[in-house]
Amino acid sequence: MTSTARPFLSNLAPYDALPQGALDTLLDQIIQVDIAAGQDIYRFGETLGGLYIIEDGEVAVRDAAGHQLSLLRSRNSFGERGLLRDGRAATSAQANTDSRLICIPPDVFHHLRDTYPDVRRFFDRSRNDTAQTTPDLSHVQVEALMVPDPATCDPAMTVQQAATLMRDRHISCLCVVAAGTLTGIVTLRDLSGKALAEGLPHQTPVGDVMTPNPRVLGPSAIGSDVLHLMMEHRLGHLPVMSGDSLVGIVTQTDLTRFQASNTASFVSAAARAQTVDELAQISARIPELLVQLVAADHRHHMVTRMITDIADVITRRLLSMAEAKYGPPPLRYVWLACGSQGRQEQTGVSDQDNCMILEDNPSEADLAYFTPFAHFISDGLDACGYFYCPGNMMATNPRWLQPVSVWRDYFAHWIKNPGKEAQMLASVMFDLRAIGGDATLFEGLLADTLQAAAKNSIFTAHMASNALSHATPLGLLKGLALIRSGEHRNTIDMKHNGIVPVVDLGRMYALQGALPVVNTRARLEAAIATGVISTTGGRDLLDAYDLIAQTRLIHQAGQIKQGQAPDNFLPPDILSAFERSHLRDAFVVVKTMQSALMQGRGMLA
Repeated sequence: MTSTARPFLSNLAPYDALPQGALDTLLDQIIQVDIAAGQDIYRFGETLGGLYIIEDGEVAVRDAAGHQLSLLRSRNSFGERGLLRDGRAATSAQANTDSRLICIPPDVFHHLRDTYPDVRRFFDRSRNDTAQTTPDLSHVQVEALMVPDPATCDPAMTVQQAATLMRDRHISCLCVVAAGTLTGIVTLRDLSGKALAEGLPHQTPVGDVMTPNPRVLGPSAIGSDVLHLMMEHRLGHLPVMSGDSLVGIVTQTDLTRFQASNTASFVSAAARAQTVDELAQISARIPELLVQLVAADHRHHMVTRMITDIADVITRRLLSMAEAKYGPPPLRYVWLACGSQGRQEQTGVSDQDNCMILEDNPSEADLAYFTPFAHFISDGLDACGYFYCPGNMMATNPRWLQPVSVWRDYFAHWIKNPGKEAQMLASVMFDLRAIGGDATLFEGLLADTLQAAAKNSIFTAHMASNALSHATPLGLLKGLALIRSGEHRNTIDMKHNGIVPVVDLGRMYALQGALPVVNTRARLEAAIATGVISTTGGRDLLDAYDLIAQTRLIHQAGQIKQGQAPDNFLPPDILSAFERSHLRDAFVVVKTMQSALMQGRGMLA
């Protein structure tokens, strides 16, 4: 070991978190290696000499087919994927320039992971051990529970004015502020118990009935702090202070909503809604729900499933409203969703993608019934925040409102003539899922189409080519390729360059194995179980997908908390070096699986 290793590792995660004695021991065990430009460090399938860290220089990492996955520089590490599996290299690595590497032998690497939680967390790509199955107040901070910018009033405001303000804004308390300082809180209970019950004049100042010097919490307190304080002191409202600034309010209702964030309350309210406006009010709370679910450390596939469940109920309620408006349907139909709703993967940003399948032999009068019917549903979904599909993939388009026989012809034509449009349409329509109506109209169609697609090697080859059109954001510099111009400059498109490549892979595996599941994660799991992809490759891809999807969801939740509209454009500079490293590695895994699909070998059975 040279003198350069100590300052280098002392300032590099996760080794900077090691106790001094452990770092000293590690420094005695590492091996420093000088590699000449063009020299192999290891080749695919070889037994690894350890975990490699670049102290100086540049290293190219390639997949089994020789395609470059990433170009790594100082402070990057590589080789951990193989060490965490069977000890054999999952990639190849070659020095692009003269390089100095630090090698941590396998037994030392595994000892560090087993002994030190910071090291284990750093190299844990899945993070599934933190998943929560139920909302837990001990896992959420107050800032995720509170209502920001609470309503305030002056102590001189009259109780009548305060009551009117609370009624008009549908709130149960006002924070009383004088000269920029929180001096008290007045609640509906104060107005009824201290003003109305005592017969005080309507012009009584709020300052006379408020609770002065209320108990407060900071935004970094945890939810259980709120609960315990409320129970101990019989409080229904707690102002949230950041220093001397009032930043929010937490009420018993907020706690109840959080603890009921399994979507049951949303589903129940949507099922009982009588108007589109009522449904829109319910869907308007979904961003709040997303923040709460992410704060409770629910995994992405649980969050998106719960959010999609709400969309499904809203859609079915709209179908019932349409039948009430236009009368009983003249023949059987099924309403289907594709896109993210079809895959049960909706987040805080979702358009609508849908179609209708009708019973065969509809008359002109039958079609005339379903045209305004479809527009009612689509308009209702738009009012609820599921904006119209930019590509017009909706049942309002006559092309996507057809009887079963026409839909069979559609799929047969796409499979036999896999042009660019056919590939695009098939990609969308293979994600169909029945939402309402008679699902039996679709069941046989899906099974038959999957069987026909799996048998047509030309079609699957074209679909594979289409699946590879979405590139992962891996660049030659700094590991990540950013959008370089326009509104979203210096960001990563976490949807089209992060999620969509995995969605495309999952769809291809479903076609190859004639797998009837639609959800991306379920497709990956089914592909592993049926041997469509290898267990090791599939598990790596699952972990990569989980990390990418969770990162996107956390990004959207953060935007919502800041009062912004959620989107898919992540600035990498808001991530720590630790998080960027993990995200880059996840994209490398996805690119590796894309390459395997392209080659038709390797990870593919």
